[in-house]
This record gives sequence, C-alpha cells and structure tokens, in this order.
Amino acid sequence: MTGLWALVAVLVAVGATGLLLRAREGRIRTSAAPVATGPALPGPVRAALHPDDPVTLVQLSTTFCTPCRQTRVLLADLAGRTEGLHHVDLDVTSMPEVARELGVLRTPTTLALSSSGAEILRVGGVPRREALLAALAGHLPATNG
Repeated sequence: MTGLWALVAVLVAVGATGLLLRAREGRIRTSAAPVATGPALPGPVRAALHPDDPVTLVQLSTTFCTPCRQTRVLLADLAGRTEGLHHVDLDVTSMPEVARELGVLRTPTTLALSSSGAEILRVGGVPRREALLAALAGHLPATNG
C-alpha cells in the first residue's frame, strides 16, 4: 500500500510541474534591465537587427525544436503583416555562447529588440499572437496584424 501512495505522490508532483510549465508557455516578459544592448549584443544578434524597422523579433531556435517551427511561422506572418516589424530566426545549435550571453535557457525564445538593440521584451515558448501585438503596439507605427 505504501508503494501505491508513493506512486500517487509522484503523479501529483508530475502533474503540478506540467501545469506550471504550461502556464509559463508563451508568457511575455517586458525587459526592465536588458542583458545586453547595442554594441554589447552578441555579433549574430547585432547583425540581425533591421535598422529601418523599429522592432526586430529575434527568434532563438535549435535544430530539433518542434515548437520553434510553429513560432517561426507565426512570427514571419506577423512581420509580413505589421508595418515596422522584422523577424529573424537564429539557430543557436552551433552557437550556444549566443544563448548564454543573452540568458536564454530554452528554445524557442523570442527577443523583441529596438533598432538600437535595446531589449523591449522576451517570450519563452510559442508567443500568443494578440498578446505579442498588444505588447509591441507602443513601439510600432501601426498594428495591422
């Protein structure tokens, strides 16, 4: 009978952990103090900034990340429909130092950066379209998405 209670306790712990992780998925965190900005950004991220657009969405992905594909489609669509928004997907599989310098612990992670490289916000997991557009609205000339 003790084994049964141990099994129940493990199942409850696993279920609670799953619910916690699911609640954090796609949550937008605004950046009070960015990890790095402008010249301090890792080279590949700095090179990805689009000077003509006020916001660049830098998606950090890895080769075998399934949610990264869904994120890529969503962000590319948003950038295509929204004036002033640019999307770049960086595969950090062979560039772990980039993720480390930015404090990224999971993929996909999306960073919204200003044209000067200041971090506006970040999203761990697949972003929610409407929530992302609402969070970026003050940084964009118009929201058409």
